[in-house]
Amino acid sequence: MPSPSNVAECLAGTLDTNPNVRMAAELKLAEFMAIPETGLALSQLVSAQDADINLRQSASIVLRKFVRERWSPYFQSFKGSAPSTEIKNQIRQAVFHGLSDPARKIRSLSAHTLSSIANCDWPDEYPDLLTSLISLLSSNSPESVHGAMQVFTEFIKSDLTEDQILPVLRDLLPVLLSILGSTETPLTRSRTVSVFRQCVISLFMVKEQHPQPVKEAISTVLPVWLEAFKVLLNMDPSKDVAEGSNWEGLAVRIQIFKALDTIHTSFPRSIAPYLPELVPASLVHLNTLYTTFDRYYLASTESVPSSSEDETIELPQLITSIMDFVSSVVRAGRAKEWFTGDNAVSLISAIFSYIQMTDDDEENWANNANAFVAQEDDDLAPYSVRVAGLDLLTCLLDRTPAQTTATCHNVIQKVVLTSDQARTSGKKDWWRSLEAALTAVGSQAETIQECIDDEQESGRNRPIDIESLLTNVIPTILGQSEFPFLQGRGFVFASQYAKLLPVQLAGQYLDAAIHVIEANDASIPIKVSAVKAVQNFCVGSDDNALSPFIPRIAKDLGPFLAVTSEDTLSLVLETLSVVLEVDKGKWMTQELANSLVVAVIDVWTKNNKDPIFLSIFPDIINSLAASDVPGIYATVVKQALPLLCNSISVATADQSYVAGSAIELVSSLVKASTNGLGEGFFPHLAPSLFKCLSDVEDRDVLQNGITCLTLIVRKDCGQLLAWRDASGQSGLEHVLRLVARILQAEDESAGLTIGELIIHLLRRAGESVLPVLPELLHAMVTRMLTAKTATFVQSLVVPFAFLINNQRDTVLALLEEMNIQGRTGLDVLIQTWCENAETFQGFWPSRSSTMALTALFASERPSLQALMVKGDIILKSETTNVIMTRSRTRTTPIEFTSVSFPVKAIKILLHEVQSGGEPATMGNTQDFADDVDSDDGDDNWADAGDVTKDSEFEFLSELIGPKGMAFDNDDILDDSDDEDLKGDPISQIDMQGHLVSFLRECAARNTNHFSSVVDQLSAEETLVVRQIVEHT
Repeated sequence: MPSPSNVAECLAGTLDTNPNVRMAAELKLAEFMAIPETGLALSQLVSAQDADINLRQSASIVLRKFVRERWSPYFQSFKGSAPSTEIKNQIRQAVFHGLSDPARKIRSLSAHTLSSIANCDWPDEYPDLLTSLISLLSSNSPESVHGAMQVFTEFIKSDLTEDQILPVLRDLLPVLLSILGSTETPLTRSRTVSVFRQCVISLFMVKEQHPQPVKEAISTVLPVWLEAFKVLLNMDPSKDVAEGSNWEGLAVRIQIFKALDTIHTSFPRSIAPYLPELVPASLVHLNTLYTTFDRYYLASTESVPSSSEDETIELPQLITSIMDFVSSVVRAGRAKEWFTGDNAVSLISAIFSYIQMTDDDEENWANNANAFVAQEDDDLAPYSVRVAGLDLLTCLLDRTPAQTTATCHNVIQKVVLTSDQARTSGKKDWWRSLEAALTAVGSQAETIQECIDDEQESGRNRPIDIESLLTNVIPTILGQSEFPFLQGRGFVFASQYAKLLPVQLAGQYLDAAIHVIEANDASIPIKVSAVKAVQNFCVGSDDNALSPFIPRIAKDLGPFLAVTSEDTLSLVLETLSVVLEVDKGKWMTQELANSLVVAVIDVWTKNNKDPIFLSIFPDIINSLAASDVPGIYATVVKQALPLLCNSISVATADQSYVAGSAIELVSSLVKASTNGLGEGFFPHLAPSLFKCLSDVEDRDVLQNGITCLTLIVRKDCGQLLAWRDASGQSGLEHVLRLVARILQAEDESAGLTIGELIIHLLRRAGESVLPVLPELLHAMVTRMLTAKTATFVQSLVVPFAFLINNQRDTVLALLEEMNIQGRTGLDVLIQTWCENAETFQGFWPSRSSTMALTALFASERPSLQALMVKGDIILKSETTNVIMTRSRTRTTPIEFTSVSFPVKAIKILLHEVQSGGEPATMGNTQDFADDVDSDDGDDNWADAGDVTKDSEFEFLSELIGPKGMAFDNDDILDDSDDEDLKGDPISQIDMQGHLVSFLRECAARNTNHFSSVVDQLSAEETLVVRQIVEHT
């Protein structure tokens, strides 16, 4: 059994400078770790206050490792040889004793170790832990309070269950509050607030399970703490930074504002009465502390003081916490009356001041292009005072756009004046405030321009004069080459408001940006800013204004691709992408296209592991190849296709993503073709493509391959049909082999688009497919028996809908003769179809399905009349108004009625009529939908205020598109939807009118015993039929 002296000797050896001694000691220590008594020896070393502090720290670190590896199987890293209960008790006591050690580092390390032990042992094997910790908090020992607080900081976050939280908080919170008001060190007091904040989060998380106890807790606990916070925040914050050597007093304020933000988010009604005092206190802090922020961070005339502990206390931590809290209040629309007049001016002035570039920013961004690009991107920027300030400004503009915009106008006019005065007086940092003001107003360009338009449409004056800035301020900035960040900001600002620029002025700005890009001596900030400006100009300006400059810009961007990386490369690629779209590439030359495609493919080859880059390349290749200029498409294909085919061929199994991306780029080339793929395209591609798709298991690669083949069938099916491999097999045979592989695979994800490939094969190569059509249809129907996902089912069913719309009787006869595991193919298809028809996605597929169902109903075939399918859900008392979980569904399965196919077909068609003749997934356009009650169980989700006010729903218009669809829904608005199906008669027909005519004709002729079918419908469905038939 190793003694403390043995372990101490070993630990000393691990710190020896001689590598041989160190290695021997480490091996010996590893042996000791397998012996349970080693943990006890380590804990005794930690507790030995007369031992060397470095040895004690080392022992504490190794002890925590011992706990994680040897304590219990609870830990994932457990290696066996757990100590006995007696030894564990002794170790716990020693570690707990370490919480009160005079040495701060020992207290902190002991707290970490005890937290690990608590994770495993509390409450079953360590029931008195909480009471012991609370006793430490209640002691008068600063060391004990410090150690206990560190344990609680981790403990509350991870170890309390729902049932334990409330009892613990009753005992803990009063003790914490007393410490907050005591003379303990600021860092210890700040930890009380941090633990309190975690308690609030815990209360919020159990609010649903224990509503009444939580309600009682917040009604009694929060007011006391909020009053304490109010008192502390009303104390002058400048006193906490008055001593240049100690800012630890800020720690309490940092945690208070974080706690206020959490309370406001979790229990907003509880904090509402305090906001009239807390929000002004926030602004007081911002105004009072700005001088210190300027001295230590903007001018950097003094160094930030260090903390007495490992964690640093920085003023930006407090500023961001304040801004986050105020943003939360603004976002929720509370304390509206305060955010007006002088308060609004003072707050926005503070934002403009605080988002100035710091000395550290200037040094970092001047030498690191990627860091400079990242800070300009909302998604990439690391969190900072600048980001927090811009976020707060966004919240203010969202809530009160006209008022905030007008305030921004007043503030920026003042900044322009004061910065000019500072420049005249010789202050070297005069440019910072102007750069920050332009950043603030520029970052909100879209919202501000919308606000200007709205105000003018309402007959009111413009709330801000952007044109004056563009005409009088920005031109003077563009010549300030000795201040590259301000000069670059001028370019970006002008481009952000490109829509407001006259064509001539826009051309001048764009020309100036191009000169910067071409200048050899321009610094990183100005070059990056110029590229960003070009991107904005291309998005926001008219093509006529851009066309004279675009060839030159494209030529200049090409070399950038080879010398940039990471975020900067991403910016250049995104800029090139929008540049290529200007005027549909009519300005392109073969020479320029050749150089660009070579550069782009080279960058793709070096960066094809990065998903961010991979998402940009297809658009670039497509835009390059899609130019209307004769010879461009052939030039791009000549350069790109051989390299892409080679990448597909050489990609190994663990590099399948390379092949998948290369296939996607080939698809971009195919999309761009307008008159066939060009001679030799498919023969060059086919060997590598089919070899890859026959071997690969990666579903993304298979999906890309299927998409590529579908495009090839659409664009130039003749090449696919004419091609033969070395053994004489045709391209069609390879495609059908791929289809068979997809249908046989258990994983359905790769086959989600297989239906589109089959449909286009039938459309473009019907005669060639005919010999194998029965076999293909048999495989598809067989797969329906095991298909699970709705999208895959749709891929299998919709090709049959296409065939039925074109060759109904032939296909039905084939299905009637088909035997699938004792059932007819028709039975399997119709059962699958009827169960899933109302979930079909996409414009053409849903319409094709609807048209085919009308054709099947009108056929009056006996085989269809005799088929019984699932009808409506059978409502039961035990499942009504009950959320059906998986366990409930197992015990009380959902049951359906059984109806004949003609009845089900009419039910589906009536549903289409009710939904406006479009798939139900596209939203309901009929008035009857307004009367349908929501069944989502959210009736009690009303928040404070009247949720029926128009203002609460204004934002919805930005999120929804035609027929209630989201604007990002691919099924409706995807430009890549193939033109073939858009031009198909089924896409052009007035579906609503067609269905009404069809139902009236069926009623008039009693098609398929229509009157009998109607008798089997629900009361609502019957009413709809009657309204249709009787309406003239």
